[in-house]
Amino acid sequence: MTALEAGPTRAPRRRPELGSFASAVVEARRAGQLVVQPRMGFADVARMRSGLRAVKNAEARTVGTLTIDSYTRVGDITSSIRAVREGTDLNGYPIVAHGADVTRDLVASVVGDRYAVQVRHGSADPYEIVRVLLDAGLDATEGGPVSYCLPYSRTPLRKAVDAWARTCELLAARPGTHLESFGGCMLGQLCPPALLVALSVLEGIFFRRHGLRSISLSYAQQTHRGQDVEALLALRGLAAEYLGDLDWHIVLYTYMGVFPRTSGGALGLLRDSAALAALTGTERMIVKTPAEAHRIPTIEDNVLALEEAARTAASFRESAAGREPSDEFGVLAEARALVEAVLELHQDIGSALVEAFRRGVLDVPYCLHADNAQRSRSYIDSRGSLQWHATGAMPVKANPVPGRSRLKADDLLGMLAHTQERFDRAALDDAPGRPVLPA
Repeated sequence: MTALEAGPTRAPRRRPELGSFASAVVEARRAGQLVVQPRMGFADVARMRSGLRAVKNAEARTVGTLTIDSYTRVGDITSSIRAVREGTDLNGYPIVAHGADVTRDLVASVVGDRYAVQVRHGSADPYEIVRVLLDAGLDATEGGPVSYCLPYSRTPLRKAVDAWARTCELLAARPGTHLESFGGCMLGQLCPPALLVALSVLEGIFFRRHGLRSISLSYAQQTHRGQDVEALLALRGLAAEYLGDLDWHIVLYTYMGVFPRTSGGALGLLRDSAALAALTGTERMIVKTPAEAHRIPTIEDNVLALEEAARTAASFRESAAGREPSDEFGVLAEARALVEAVLELHQDIGSALVEAFRRGVLDVPYCLHADNAQRSRSYIDSRGSLQWHATGAMPVKANPVPGRSRLKADDLLGMLAHTQERFDRAALDDAPGRPVLPA
């Protein structure tokens, strides 16, 4: 594939065949509803079934999730199988240990009536996970060669790219499969939006190159509403240019960093993300719960958060009509420059991604993976938006903190707490004397 072939799609082609997951999103979009989705995974099959049913029965347009355990994620299937045999609890659903037959029986009881299930895993080499989910009759998962390598593993990027190429081809061999890029969620926070947008689009191009016909592109809520609106609209515009011959939609993640510690602050942040989704025409949203800062959410916590997000989004839906893209923060221009710079490096998109990180053309701030150049740095400016303090070899301009050549550890800690403190402060101002929840 040449860079030209990876570039903007000039004419739409025949609509791809859609599976259960993509169809559920398309139907919700036609109805003008936001699809809300939890991150939920339990090792016990009965509990997992209860969770999927509760999400399906929530007063919201939902899809379900099987979040995979960490042993399976890193390929330690032996430990996952042992835990299942011994009845040891795991931090997710062990799809390979349970196997296709058990999983097929699990999802068959809930999938249908506009409700579908996606497998979420975090693996740099998800081939075996995907093989089992396909054999179980599921058709949707997520990740990507960059987004599930750099933040989550020590796997060399070249090896992850090869593993994801094989995995994409396995998925593409089954009609109706859907794959979501996690590229817009790198490290969850403190990554200027243009890089998140570019990574999501580039992984989408990678998926397209390896045969996928139905994809979604992600973006994680960051620190400034206006900048996030601009980023989501830029992502939508670039997706239409580069991936217009596919079935595609956008998925927003509620803020993935340090969550507010007050119940009011956490609820305020959840509502803010749902409003952001509605204002930008985003089709699907991954929800966090107000319990995030203190404990693992229960099934009930997840259902309440899904319903609150759906109500908030519905109340903002009319405000989204006719919204024009802004260029106040220059997100679209920066993201386009990054995408084009990568595509010029090699005619094969996988090799281009590897080379981009080798040269520092892509460089994720504060990411310690050995294949990341680690020359970029970001900061939160006086407006609350994310800006580049240093960009290394990336084809975007830095706007460093005035009078500062380097950022300090205290700066980073302050940035990590920025959103938590802002929403907690707002909640306490609205309700003086409201107690801070215990840790």
